[in-house]
Amino acid sequence: MQIYKLSNEIDIVESMKKLNVDSGGINIMKKKSKLHFFYLKNIYCGASNILKQDALSIGAELIVPHGGVDCSIQYHDAILICNTKQLEILSNKEKAQPFKLKLLAKILSEFKKEKKFPLKLMGVINANDDSFFSGSRFQGNSAVDKIEKMIEEGADIIDIGGVSSRPGSIYPGIEEELKRVTPIIEEIYKRNLYQKVIFSIDSFEPKVIDFALNHGFKIANDITGLANEEVANVVGQYNAQICIMHMKGIPESMQNNPYYENVILEVDEYFQKRIEIALKYNVEDIILDIGIGFGKRLEDNLNLIKHLEHFKRFGYELLVGASRKSMIDKIIPTPVEKRLPGTLALHLEAIRNGATIIRAHDVAEHKQAFEIYKALEKTNI
Repeated sequence: MQIYKLSNEIDIVESMKKLNVDSGGINIMKKKSKLHFFYLKNIYCGASNILKQDALSIGAELIVPHGGVDCSIQYHDAILICNTKQLEILSNKEKAQPFKLKLLAKILSEFKKEKKFPLKLMGVINANDDSFFSGSRFQGNSAVDKIEKMIEEGADIIDIGGVSSRPGSIYPGIEEELKRVTPIIEEIYKRNLYQKVIFSIDSFEPKVIDFALNHGFKIANDITGLANEEVANVVGQYNAQICIMHMKGIPESMQNNPYYENVILEVDEYFQKRIEIALKYNVEDIILDIGIGFGKRLEDNLNLIKHLEHFKRFGYELLVGASRKSMIDKIIPTPVEKRLPGTLALHLEAIRNGATIIRAHDVAEHKQAFEIYKALEKTNI
């Protein structure tokens, strides 16, 4: 007999198929193959004791601090470790327990089944002279030429915006925004380019979004996350897709000492509220964007990418756009023109953690990285 260790990243289902495991066995074993870690914040000691016993009874574990078991600390944090099968059992067991464990059961149940979405690449076209990366600025015919090149390079979506949302930027007004994007949108429509690739309008103005959706665009990318409900109304009328982004503050001042007690929980609460707005207007095709660099410190950006899987609980596509952003410069001082390697590292980590749409300036380079990533992902035993 010989033995070798397999990567934790293998597709266990495909590996079991190669072993000729029967379908029933595959279904049972795949639930035991994935380990989940949950951070429980400020749990009552009575609840943690019940949960710990329930977890231990099925082979899972709840890690609590010293003083948690004997309740010398009434409220504390804890870490739950379980596989998918144990997660299913606990999410049912805790429904009958006191001390807010019913709420825990509801949240845990949202992680039992994960929706699968294809990986998509979103290219960026900025129809202005103010975006932080000069390589993304295009106007008129040059923008259309760049769009056609992005299509050739393998973009699945092309995001077009007429105003900059970089830190410190000031909105120039709706008339100026329309003046910048109208010629490009009209040319896209005239050349039927919207039949070759999905187009997204990067705007929070209902009038601009309406014009774009009326000319073949399929996505409204709202950095304000439906702060103006009229955006949801317009998107609903076109049966289009909405991208809800998290931003703390406004671009002009969002990077003036932003602070979070817990960035994951705060962004989660934000998404819950904004999803409710979308659904109120019958907008069900939703993308969630964690808003890298929008009112966030370096540690906030890193935490959101590292723990992105948390937001899969909503069941929607997750977008990450860290392309050439200043968080790279904060880790290793680098001018914006030389931040492509750092961008690729962040985006590949985001994909590993659940991102299904990557918004990037460099389409060809990302397409190559995606293909290599997918080839590695398919490699099992």
